[in-house]
Amino acid sequence: MGLNKECSRLLKHRQLYRRILFRKRSMQCNINTTQHIPEPEYDISFLCNPTNRDIIFNNIAARKATGNIDKVLEYSKKPELKESLLYELSKIPNQTDPTILSYGEKPQILKEYGCKPEFDFKPEQFCELVTKLKSLKSRSLRPLIGQRGYMLLGDLAELEDALVYYTIGKLTRLGFKLVSVPDIIPTKVIERCGLITDNERTLTYNLDPFYGDSYSLSGTAEMSLAYKVMNTIFDSADLPLKVAAVSRCFRAEVSNLLEERGLYRVHQFTKVEMFVCSKQEESLRLFQELQEIQENLFSSLHLHFRIIDMPPHELGAPAYRKVDIEGWMPGRNLYGELSSCSNCTDYQSRRLGIKYKTKDGEILHVHTLNGTACAIPRMLIALCETYQTKHGRIKIPEVLAPYMKEKILIKKQPVANMKLHKYKCDFLNF
Repeated sequence: MGLNKECSRLLKHRQLYRRILFRKRSMQCNINTTQHIPEPEYDISFLCNPTNRDIIFNNIAARKATGNIDKVLEYSKKPELKESLLYELSKIPNQTDPTILSYGEKPQILKEYGCKPEFDFKPEQFCELVTKLKSLKSRSLRPLIGQRGYMLLGDLAELEDALVYYTIGKLTRLGFKLVSVPDIIPTKVIERCGLITDNERTLTYNLDPFYGDSYSLSGTAEMSLAYKVMNTIFDSADLPLKVAAVSRCFRAEVSNLLEERGLYRVHQFTKVEMFVCSKQEESLRLFQELQEIQENLFSSLHLHFRIIDMPPHELGAPAYRKVDIEGWMPGRNLYGELSSCSNCTDYQSRRLGIKYKTKDGEILHVHTLNGTACAIPRMLIALCETYQTKHGRIKIPEVLAPYMKEKILIKKQPVANMKLHKYKCDFLNF
C-alpha cells in the first residue's frame, strides 16, 4: 500500500512537471513568434468591377496617386497573375469624400480661432529666440547628427514635458486609454497603413536586415497602434476604441524651403497621437469629434490658428478626408501646420485584418481615424513665438504653469557653453 501511494504521488509530480514544462515551452514559443500579418482583404467587388473603372480612375487622378486601375482590371481576369494583381491593388488609394472633390487643388479654410498677437517690437523667430536663451542646441550638433537634429535644454525641455502631460490629461479625461507603443515595427505594417514604398525615396528609416526580418522606425504612433489591434475582431459594443500614445516619430524628410528650416521639419520628434477604431456608420461623427478635441486643445493655449479642409491630392493614400490645423507663427510671419486629422475609413483595416461583429452577427471592417493631439517641435515654435516678450524671454501659458513648478518665464538658462568644434553657420540656415 505504501509503495502504491508513493508511485501515485510520483506520477502526479511528473504530470505536474510536464504541464509546467509545456506552459514554459508555449510561452517561449509565443515570445519568439512574430505576429502574423494577414493578407489584405481588398474590396474586390468594387475595385475589379469594370463599371467602376471611371470612378476609380478619376479618383486616382484627383489624388495624383500612382495606382493603375486598368492593370487591376486586366490582371483580375488572369488567376496566374494573382501576385501582380495584389501589387497593383496595393497602390490604389482610398476613395475620397465627395465634399472635397469639388475643391480642385485648393484647400478650403473652414474656420479661424483667435486673433494674431500684436507686438510693440519685432518678434524674433523661434531658433534665434531660444538659442539666445541657451535653451536649444542645433547648429553645433550638425556634423554629429545632421542639420535636422536638435537638443532642448532646461526650461524648454520642461515645456516639452508640460505639453505632453497636459495633452495626456485632457485626452484621458475624454475617455482615451493611454498605450505605450514600440518605436520599431515591421516595415510591412507601415506600408499597410498607407505609406507606399515603391523603389523610391521613402519617409521611413529601415533597420539593418541582419536579424532576418524587415523592420523600420515608426513615423507615428498611428502605425504602432494599428499594429497592436491587427488581426482583431471587436464586438460592436466595444466600439469605438479610443487610444492615445506618446512616441518618438522618425521621418527621413528633406526640404529646401526657407520657411521649413529649424525645428519645423526634423528627423525625430515627440508627438501625442489619437487613434480610433469605429463602426462604419460612426466614423463621420468621430472625425468631427477628433477635430473638436484638437481645436479645444489649441484654443486653451490661446494660439491663433485656422482649420483647413485638405484637397484630394493632399490626402495621401489612406485618408478619405483630412483636416489640418495651421497655427500662426509671428516670428516667421506665416502659418505652419500644427496637426492633422484623418478618417481612413476601411483602408487600413482591410490591410491589417481589423474587424468587428455587428449585433446581427455580420463581420465588417472597422473604420480607423487618427489625429495629432500635440506635435512638440511645431507647437514649441508657435507657443514661443506667440508668448515672447520685448526683453527676449518667453512667458509660460497659464494652463502649463502647474506642470512647470509654477514658472512664469523662460529666461536665459544657466548652461555652460558646449562648443564641440568649429562650425560656421547663420540663423537663416538653422
